[in-house]
Amino acid sequence: MIMDSKPDIYKLDRTFGKAMTAQEADDYQNDYSAYSLEERLEIVFYLTSIAYNFDPNNPPRIDKTAFSAEKIY
Repeated sequence: MIMDSKPDIYKLDRTFGKAMTAQEADDYQNDYSAYSLEERLEIVFYLTSIAYNFDPNNPPRIDKTAFSAEKIY
């Protein structure tokens, strides 16, 4: 098997998350229910900017040449 020659290249990053009980995870999720819809959308936009590596104050523009639309009669 190819992976046997380099066993260290695929490792589980155990520092990524935090171990929680089901109750702790449920309580963590419920913390966002106190926020307004606008605040939750701002949080989602911020997390999206981190995931896609763009500046939240200067988001990328949509490439409108990538899509086309036609009327179907």
